[in-house]
Amino acid sequence: MEKSAFKIVFMGTPDFATGLLKELLLQDFNIVGVITAPDKPAGRGQQLHQSSVKQFAVEKELNILQPTNLKEEGFIQELRAIDADLFVVVAFRMLPEVVWAMPSYGTINLHASLLPQYRGAAPINWAIINGEKTTGVTTFFIEKEIDTGKVIEQSSVAITEEMNVGELHDQLLSLGASLICTTVDKIRTDKADGLPQSEMIHSELKAAPKIFKEDCRVTFQGTAQSTHNLIRGLSPYPAAWTKVRMPDGSVKQFKLFKSAITDINTDGNQTILHASDGLLFPCTDRYLLITELQPEGKRRMHFKEFLAGNRLDGGLIELI
Repeated sequence: MEKSAFKIVFMGTPDFATGLLKELLLQDFNIVGVITAPDKPAGRGQQLHQSSVKQFAVEKELNILQPTNLKEEGFIQELRAIDADLFVVVAFRMLPEVVWAMPSYGTINLHASLLPQYRGAAPINWAIINGEKTTGVTTFFIEKEIDTGKVIEQSSVAITEEMNVGELHDQLLSLGASLICTTVDKIRTDKADGLPQSEMIHSELKAAPKIFKEDCRVTFQGTAQSTHNLIRGLSPYPAAWTKVRMPDGSVKQFKLFKSAITDINTDGNQTILHASDGLLFPCTDRYLLITELQPEGKRRMHFKEFLAGNRLDGGLIELI
């Protein structure tokens, strides 16, 4: 089918999805509809907030649908009336079968991992938290079980020792934007058969479940390496956090954004040390250097700025 005649409905919500929608338009794909989350109240004034995808779609004057219920008959009829050949889904909600089975060329998803590894809501975070050296993006056909459909294409990227989730997100966005376009072209020209994921399982599968606040807590009861991986796997968002008991006995909570593994053994010592280049937090084997943090109720800051108003020498890690 000719590119201009091949009708696509795009579904997504966050910045990651916006980047891919932008690339599809740059490559002259025919986007006949955009489906994104309903506007939600946000901030102190509870003003209605539009998703990143909606903001971009409004700017480009695209046809926008914002259903609260994906099974609602009015929405289904409206979607059918668009008569799209393909649905492209990126960082959106789970679709009911009545939706994903609708287009004649199927519905595809771009997932930020090398499937079948890291199925789930937070693949970028978990790849770093688990200390992976490589990850990537995958396009696949959506089926009944989440993230299990036939794989169309994959592209990989290296994860460096100091890379955080924000940096990896940006690399995967660039990689994904290119991959989604080649995948749509393969489908449009009937060259995308897809490989069953059951034929791609060569090791134990690791999951990427949604991350909650308690998952982000750092107690320093692991090794320096595992703690470092946790901090960078949550930086800048949702951010690792911990509690410190101050010399006066008060307990303070703050987020951790940047860390580095040192060669200094802890030998069971639980004291936080002040070094010239950061704060030293004791893990089970070595000290971990923290250089950027955010006290509760304040902004993110360099450790020197934090120390200017908070003397931590002799403070103890709160192991609760």
